Amino acid sequence: MLTNKKILLCVTGGIAAFKAAALTSKLVQQGAEVKVILSKAGAEFVTPLTFQALSQNETYTDTFDERAPEKITHIGLADWADLVLVAPATANTIGKLANGIADNLLTTTILATKAPVFIATAMNSNMIENKAVLRNLATLVRDGYHLLDADAGYLACGYTGKGRMQEPEEIIAKLAAFSGATDAVLTGKKLLITAGPTIEKLDPVRYLSNFSSGKMGYALAGQAVQMGAEVVLVSGPVNMDPPAGVQLIQVMSAADMHQAVMKHYHACDCAIASAAVADYTPIYHAEKIKKRDEELLVQLNKTTDILLAMGQAKTKQYLVGFAAETENVAENAIGKLEKKHADMLIANDVTKAGAGFGTDTNIVTIYQREADPLSLPLMTKTAVANEILQIIARRLR
Repeated sequence: MLTNKKILLCVTGGIAAFKAAALTSKLVQQGAEVKVILSKAGAEFVTPLTFQALSQNETYTDTFDERAPEKITHIGLADWADLVLVAPATANTIGKLANGIADNLLTTTILATKAPVFIATAMNSNMIENKAVLRNLATLVRDGYHLLDADAGYLACGYTGKGRMQEPEEIIAKLAAFSGATDAVLTGKKLLITAGPTIEKLDPVRYLSNFSSGKMGYALAGQAVQMGAEVVLVSGPVNMDPPAGVQLIQVMSAADMHQAVMKHYHACDCAIASAAVADYTPIYHAEKIKKRDEELLVQLNKTTDILLAMGQAKTKQYLVGFAAETENVAENAIGKLEKKHADMLIANDVTKAGAGFGTDTNIVTIYQREADPLSLPLMTKTAVANEILQIIARRLR
């Protein structure tokens, strides 16, 4: 994804510096050449030797450690970089950069570079919401810096809230998309993606649904657009804004989703059915069902199997399905791949921590026809989406 990209990683003094070590390794695995500037405070968390071993390059720490007389270190690094990434970016470093302060090797290099600079924030949730920090971040964005805003979650200080640095896989996907490493692979292709739950009305005030948040489908749609695809996103009710650049079609029920999908299916090159579509729908009662002393029996009718319908109508489309399982994951996934006439099936065990509905992460296994299963570790859904779309792009080529 980042082959031959020269990335200058600037590590500052926060506990998230341990993630910068993993980030260095993963950047190298993606083909990038990585050089690391480690601040004095950052070296209190991770040693220079760690980054030297992972990057296979010298780690830079001291402004006045000029080892090559033919060039000034911070100017040489500033000119060398294709991308500069500050990860983690602490409140202190953010404040210095926003105000043009250059008092160490890291800040002098960033102020001297013409390369795009990405800021991956990481700090206590109270700090990141402090007016001074928000003001400094706004200044950096206006000055052309690229913000990789912190995620919410459990923090090292014991707080739960915004402040956790984005995961390495998510950062890498965004760097790759920005640098054009993934932009071209789906150019000219039309993708149809379904996302979110469906809602099946029981009466005017009640409905049946499921726990799907739509995050996986929206991540797929956003990444596909960044890779150059034309994307139609058919979405059930979710609490998210659609990714920029998609054609959004909002639906409610399984019947609505089926109708929208089949309307656009024949024009697409690839269809990805990531929505959690209801398998059954209740008989609708026009008036509110009143509470009774006896038990209430609700009759459920089968809905149309949208993935099967697409499989049966397939002409040129590359068809991808999802399977959220709680047992016999491999057996059920392989069976669904065959039964639904799909080309790829992404399965996950939703009982595993980090892999269920509503999470920002996922643990999946990708099943394909005439290929061995590919099991991915715990990754952000953005990173999972990128892995899936890279495979799809190769298949479409």
